[in-house]
Amino acid sequence: MKISASGRELEKWFEAADVRINGTRPWDFQVRNHRVWNRLIRWGTLGLGESYMDGWWDCAAIDEMVCRLLRNGDGQAYNNRLLTFLHGLRAGMLNLQNRARAFQVGEAHYDIGNDLYRRMLDTRMTYTCAYWGAGAKTLEEAQRDKLELICRKLKLQPGMRVLDIGCGWGSFCRYAAENHGAECVGLTVSREQMRLGNEHCADLPVEIRLQDYREVDEPFDRVLSVGMFEHVGPKNYRTYMRVTRRCLKADGLSLLHTIGSNHTYRVPEGFITRYIFPNGHLPSLAQIGKAMEGLWVAEDLHNFGRDYDRTLMAWYDRVNAAWSELEKNNPRYNQRFQRIWRYYLLSCAGAFRARKLQLWQWVLSTGESAERYERVAGRPGENGELL
Repeated sequence: MKISASGRELEKWFEAADVRINGTRPWDFQVRNHRVWNRLIRWGTLGLGESYMDGWWDCAAIDEMVCRLLRNGDGQAYNNRLLTFLHGLRAGMLNLQNRARAFQVGEAHYDIGNDLYRRMLDTRMTYTCAYWGAGAKTLEEAQRDKLELICRKLKLQPGMRVLDIGCGWGSFCRYAAENHGAECVGLTVSREQMRLGNEHCADLPVEIRLQDYREVDEPFDRVLSVGMFEHVGPKNYRTYMRVTRRCLKADGLSLLHTIGSNHTYRVPEGFITRYIFPNGHLPSLAQIGKAMEGLWVAEDLHNFGRDYDRTLMAWYDRVNAAWSELEKNNPRYNQRFQRIWRYYLLSCAGAFRARKLQLWQWVLSTGESAERYERVAGRPGENGELL
């Protein structure tokens, strides 16, 4: 098939990033269908992911290929301008994360099966970036260190009532209750997460609710969100800040843990939004800062986005080793699903490796507490404990 002039330019972009077409290195781009170039020109990043799903190209190290491409430029020039305009118009006119749509991501992503997540995640089933900065050697240790880091940043004390917005399967609630004596309420939009989370926390002062964050109006000593703000959406950022502010006692602390983008985009990434996280949108620092203006005092901002690369690769290794068992027990985990999941995990790892995506932890206060906030360093002590 004849390749268009734009397709030849796209090939040059790959080559400039040291990604060879049909080369022999793990990160080289193996073309299985030459129509892939025109598909990338027409559909941009969505086309890159969908053409991989369809077997039009292969790569042994998608993570490194994506990292190299992004370091050479984000490829926005090759995205279809009309498609980008239409998606931007839709996002601008509609609130894609309103209450009526809030549960769609739970049904589409988190309810697909706990068997998949049990094999991919650590034993606590913590589906957010792990913290490797305290010297962790395994995913289990790194997720434990992340949970402990959050507890120390929030200065948790026994008996404190804590609200965890987007609690997943309850890993933080369980950890905070067991290790710091907290009483926790967790919110999720996934029925499977609620069911299994309540099972995991059955003997603890923990309640996991199927509830949208906008419905909560109760007093808490601490409020946090770990990996949920990516589902809030730009039209609701200010609402989120107001809800968390009204739920926090005057002398309390709040923590916001979120993936973030270096730029403010009107249009979210196509493949991830369509196939992984419906209605998702990554915030920028500017958007978060604007949303909290006049409501919060930012006590601390910590970026450990590099750690998400290692976390995603650990998840990939675990789930990749389990595909044969998963496929045997559940027909939904067929080869097409595996290619979707492989592209999702490895392309995201590449984006974090290229430093195009970040992981931020904000510690917020009302500004009314007389106590001075001291930053938690999050480094290992002499005996390996988290300081």
